[in-house]
Amino acid sequence: MVHDSQSADLVLRNGRIYTVDSKRNWASAVAVKGGRIVAVGTEKTVAPLIGKATRVVDLQGRMAMPGIVDVHNHIMMGGHADLYETRFASTLSITAIADRIRAAAGKAPPGGWIVGGQWGTDQLARINTSASLAILDAASGDHPVLLRDDTYHNRWVNSAALRCAGITADTPNPEKGEIGRDPETGALTGVMIEAASGLVERALADSGHYTPEMDRAAIGRSIRVLNSFGVTAFLDAASMQPLLAALKGLDDRGELSAWAVAAMPAIEPSFMFGLAGDALFALRENYRGAHVMPDYAKIFLDGVPGAKTAAFHDSYVPDPIHGCCFRGTTMLTVPDLVRWVGKCERLNIAVKIHCAGDAAVSQALDAIDVVRSFNGPTTLVHHIAHASYIAPRDIPRFAELGVAADLSPIIWYPTVFLEGHKAAMGEERATRFWPNKSLHEAGALIAGGSDWPVVANPDPWTGIEGMITRQNPSGEFPGISLWPEQALDLPTVLETYTISAARALGLGRLTGSIEVGKSADIIVLDRNVFEIPADEIADSRVLTTMFEGRTVYERD
Repeated sequence: MVHDSQSADLVLRNGRIYTVDSKRNWASAVAVKGGRIVAVGTEKTVAPLIGKATRVVDLQGRMAMPGIVDVHNHIMMGGHADLYETRFASTLSITAIADRIRAAAGKAPPGGWIVGGQWGTDQLARINTSASLAILDAASGDHPVLLRDDTYHNRWVNSAALRCAGITADTPNPEKGEIGRDPETGALTGVMIEAASGLVERALADSGHYTPEMDRAAIGRSIRVLNSFGVTAFLDAASMQPLLAALKGLDDRGELSAWAVAAMPAIEPSFMFGLAGDALFALRENYRGAHVMPDYAKIFLDGVPGAKTAAFHDSYVPDPIHGCCFRGTTMLTVPDLVRWVGKCERLNIAVKIHCAGDAAVSQALDAIDVVRSFNGPTTLVHHIAHASYIAPRDIPRFAELGVAADLSPIIWYPTVFLEGHKAAMGEERATRFWPNKSLHEAGALIAGGSDWPVVANPDPWTGIEGMITRQNPSGEFPGISLWPEQALDLPTVLETYTISAARALGLGRLTGSIEVGKSADIIVLDRNVFEIPADEIADSRVLTTMFEGRTVYERD
């Protein structure tokens, strides 16, 4: 028996351990000491490291693999949604949504806000009427109501919320936003598009609806949810100062059970309030911790396709509001974007750029190309977030410029979300959605993310199955595949959710694979996903999640 000072703290044995290490795909045993992996191989490999104090876990032949890395989520909003909001499926009709609000109103304190979602963007035209607002008003009584859509970019609110925000029929549209008006009567409908959403979100924030205690509870809840799905590293894609402070507080107390990378907004988002840009960047070292890395900036370059706020090369389907030939717009010019990317590089900050339309993708790549021509190579990995609609000529540019494709949300299959795109763009264009295989074959770094709570459930196994099958794992839209030519194989997809995502976050030397020297971020599954049909992968469950070698989640 080895001396205790040299022995491992933990040994996992008798497993089918998928390492995501190109030098050794599979192992049967792993040894861990001080939170780091010290041996990978067979029972014979780890035997010399077993001492009297070593905890030995028999995996009983189960599959283990590295923890999942989620490159795009919003953990405070996810926790709020889970704990405090009225949640409903985006397939619900207007009357069914009203029924949910009526039930919530019966439980809410007098005059208290009701917050929830997510209504489907495919229903935007039906919701944007004074008749629909009357239905919502009748259900909600004196309660202000704020309902977010399935993109989290747009809102539907009732008349009480409009009054709280001081919005009247005479209120002009904000820059980069639109206040919904009935196409026939011009009356307010409660629909708030893009920047207009912030008018009501600010009223909600000013009301004190969410307290600091609720914020802290929300983040704690989110971390537990992510751990339950095997997530051991993530990037929060719009990190304001309260979130950074909460993450640092959790880390200082030893309660943060994942690597947390933060993307600080370069420009204050329309729906979040506080310091942004230079003022926030100047404080980032105050929030750095052992597991907290405020190393990214976030730029929203356009909106979303379903609301016709994403920027495209080709025009949307004509409608009474936008007319013909409308293609959407970006929120920054190329020179402005060049200045932001250049500034961030000087500060050693990588940039995550929200680009939902193909014209926005082109503009982001153009700006990064200009910066590269001046600055030369960089070790920073910039991201194009939601790399879902891409002009074919731009696909090879990801690899050429060293830009990661942030593939979120986890919808590589037919959904109601996509139906909204079809209504806005036409079916042929809308279904050229998520060219994942083309990006991979072009040598781009592709990384999986959830965009939770935009995607209501951050379960990565739904995304893993969908990336392989291009069919909806829930059984909705049976027999229909979304651009099946873009399907990827299982090993590539697992890399997308582990080592590739870790590299995209600058964590590739730390986590993302089971190798000696890396953090012992390991998950144990209830099945071997290599031994089941692809259309059963979404049913996979995580039995155990280990972060730095300690168990942070165990399935009952």
